[in-house]
Amino acid sequence: MKILSILASFVGAILLTSCNDNNDDMDMALNVDYPAAYIVNGEDATVSVVKLSTNAVTATIPLMGTGSGMIMWPHHISSHQDHLAIGVPGMDFSAGHTGSTSGMTGKMLIINAMTGETIKSMNLPAMNHNTIYSPDGTEIWVPQMNMDGKVLVYNATTYALMNTITAGMMPAELTFSSDGTKAYVANGDDDSISVINLASKTVVATITVGDNPVGAWTGSNGKMYVDNEDGQTISVIDVTTDMVDETIALGFMPGMASYNGPKNELWVSDPMNGKVHYWSWDTGMNMWMHGNSFNTGAGAHAIAFTADGNTAYVTNQTANTVSAINTTNHSVTKTINVGRKPNGIVIKM
Repeated sequence: MKILSILASFVGAILLTSCNDNNDDMDMALNVDYPAAYIVNGEDATVSVVKLSTNAVTATIPLMGTGSGMIMWPHHISSHQDHLAIGVPGMDFSAGHTGSTSGMTGKMLIINAMTGETIKSMNLPAMNHNTIYSPDGTEIWVPQMNMDGKVLVYNATTYALMNTITAGMMPAELTFSSDGTKAYVANGDDDSISVINLASKTVVATITVGDNPVGAWTGSNGKMYVDNEDGQTISVIDVTTDMVDETIALGFMPGMASYNGPKNELWVSDPMNGKVHYWSWDTGMNMWMHGNSFNTGAGAHAIAFTADGNTAYVTNQTANTVSAINTTNHSVTKTINVGRKPNGIVIKM
């Protein structure tokens, strides 16, 4: 009976598991060969797969017990082709990025997006807010959340460490410009952004922004949108000049900023009030103008748009849901139940 019990536990770890009543298209084996959103559930250490055509959860990928070792509080997620890269800081950031992280280690996790199989699980010297493929997919970049901040660059095939780049104090998110030439690292304790040339792996600029920047989020319009958590502002950086063009006062602590290129709108999540605010570009005023806000769910956090810009998905960390949103009329079309403390999201077509 003990052997049968162990076997059942092992099989259960590699097959799909049901999240909720939204699993209308649930199969018994994971084969994600359709456009989907992948949502990281921090407290559960799982990834929910949402089929875009139905907005239903079709799979839940367990991150523990599948060759990945101990996974505590996975956070943000990125993709390249059929691979998903997940940062595992081992700490809950749902209430903001405060508290000491000194001495804490992180993990880099790579999984197959179609099968859910763990490809690589690697321990890191320090906590990592995210893990992200380079624009050409040949490298994996990982920020290290230490006072003497570093960025580690790994070969995406062999996982060998290629470069160590010095950043600012306590770097959180690392992102890339839309033209794929620069990396932007948000240094929370420096109130700055380190700009790294991808080719030379050198810091080419340090930009002063607001209080406690968490990420410089990529805009397809040649801008980077920095959410300054304690400053309650958005710093808009021009990628060409690496200078701050505009500072947008929010009046709330931002969860994340996201630019919808086809609609030319800037969205910012408001986790404490369970909302998303949006701004439209005013050509005459040459600045972003606040439009309105709408409710999503408690702990509104990450925002991802489909390629056509018509649909958005917002993770609601303390509501344990994802909101599917019609971006034309800014209305929630479906509330999708996922795992506990959903945060990072990526869409794969």
